[in-house]
Amino acid sequence: MPRQLLRLATAGSVDDGKSTLIGRLLFDTDSLPTDHLESVVDDATGVPDLAALSDGLRAEREQGITIDVAYRFFSTPTRSYILADTPGHERYTRNMFTGASNAHVAVLLVDARAGVVRQTRRHARIATLLGVKHLVAAVNKIDLVDYEEVRLREVEQELVVLAQRLGVDDLTVVPLAAKDGDNVVNRSTNTPWYTGPTLLEYLENVELTAPAATPEDLRLPIQWVSRPDASTRRRYAGRLSAGTLRVGDTVTALPSGSTSTISALDTLDPDRDEAVAPLSVSVELADDIDVARGDVLVSGAVPDGESAADHHPVLARELDATVCWFADTPLRAGDRIAVKHTTRTVRGTVQGLASKLDPETLNSDEYPVELALNDIGVVTLRTSSVVVADAYGDNRDGGSFILIDENSNETVGAGTILEAREVKAGERVRTDIRWHPSSLDRGHRWASVGQRGATVWLTGLPASGKSTVAVALERALVEAGRAAYLLDGDNVRHGLSDDLGFSPGDRAENVRRVGHLTRLFADAGVIAIASLVSPLVSDREIARTLNKAADLPFIEIHVSTPVEECARRDPKGLYAKAKAGELTGLTGWDAPYEVPENPDLSVDTTGADIDKIVDRILALL
Repeated sequence: MPRQLLRLATAGSVDDGKSTLIGRLLFDTDSLPTDHLESVVDDATGVPDLAALSDGLRAEREQGITIDVAYRFFSTPTRSYILADTPGHERYTRNMFTGASNAHVAVLLVDARAGVVRQTRRHARIATLLGVKHLVAAVNKIDLVDYEEVRLREVEQELVVLAQRLGVDDLTVVPLAAKDGDNVVNRSTNTPWYTGPTLLEYLENVELTAPAATPEDLRLPIQWVSRPDASTRRRYAGRLSAGTLRVGDTVTALPSGSTSTISALDTLDPDRDEAVAPLSVSVELADDIDVARGDVLVSGAVPDGESAADHHPVLARELDATVCWFADTPLRAGDRIAVKHTTRTVRGTVQGLASKLDPETLNSDEYPVELALNDIGVVTLRTSSVVVADAYGDNRDGGSFILIDENSNETVGAGTILEAREVKAGERVRTDIRWHPSSLDRGHRWASVGQRGATVWLTGLPASGKSTVAVALERALVEAGRAAYLLDGDNVRHGLSDDLGFSPGDRAENVRRVGHLTRLFADAGVIAIASLVSPLVSDREIARTLNKAADLPFIEIHVSTPVEECARRDPKGLYAKAKAGELTGLTGWDAPYEVPENPDLSVDTTGADIDKIVDRILALL
């Protein structure tokens, strides 16, 4: 009978002794190659450097810290183990996220002297976020507190409180001294008061529950489509993430919804006629339906009395997810980023940031401005095309994703799906759209209207006077015989952006749309006047770049009227509602407004002569 496989990940703060613990575990289970062991033995003492057994990078040995995830393999007569040694340094928190993503058990190192610290809380939160159901707290260096039971109980109480805050049902606390091997593999005589298991005894006996293996819960993301020759039917290959599969099973391809049956199944095992997760398989379908990389095969048959919705993933275009951010550049609402989910990669927009975890208190700060390096927060993503998604609690593969910077191609974040929202009936996203240049030369178009096109972008707080200035500017231009058109924020939301709300992501999308529209107007020889709050520099920069890339003039006007004057005017009653707590997210009040650093013109409309402001803008044009 094959030995059961257990995946575990170690985590903890710097210098808590993870590398030493892993070295001791490998050494005491006789899991080290002789040449590896000989390479780390001190010639003078003949004692192996246990930490060096797991720190494989030169930089790790030089600095005495773990930097990258290192995988180690060992076995006992009962089980085989894959151990992910994850870094403790806060800088490398992202690597802990990676290492724990497939773990059954998380081994959380805690220094007996320091107790629960910031990184302990952060790593415990990541473990629970990633669905690790079993947490064992290894209270290390118990020898440095004279093997005192009182100190262990103090640390144990801190850990129990932490587990309760995180909803951890299975927490085991083991006192040990990794350097000398106390309670790692062998029971220690120095802790006669401890009657619980050693670390290895815990790992040998922890109960693992296998994922559901029923045909109705089938998930097969297609990774590769092949056709060896013209006489062979197409084969669809991928790794089962849930369920079972046999020849003759009815399957449905999502997102298309086409149905067929399995006519051939290859698991690379000629004696196996059924595939179960997580096997990699290749299947052949009885019908020539449209199936491509990124599609997901699910069961085409459901039990009587149940609907497909009870067993199928969601065809989602909007995801609420918990994200751990890996990059130095912060993540903000409105940012555009690639989302790699199973075998499909789509473009996504950050619609909003709902909360950010405080690793000190484990409380969540609502509506943060950004997620910085190693921050964990709840984010809403809108994708450019369908994502066949599960909640992470239901399926780890279908409920997780990574975020990729489209410019650098670097992985900048990872997330787990809390909720996936469905696509509207008949909704499709075109991916074959290309920009088609006009057959007319721009000079001919501008000559026909007698002027060169341009964009004037007015930004400022609500009630700052943007619209007043914009209306007066449009009138002055038209009266002077110039072609001009005002794109006021309120007017745009009646049509072009009537599908958008006022979340940070929707605001960013509104600015993007208007930016494209001003470019089209300016390209046609019209002076486009955009009057929008557009609170973020990054959003306004998109509009500027769109126009500048087409060699079109872009003039940014900052209407810098102070918020006190805007609140006094308050023509729509927004500030009064915000002050009364009836309205949240009002720019300049409880939502950020980023002042332009180098506007072409900054004007304050408080008691100002609007005609004189218009004259100054006309001079710029």
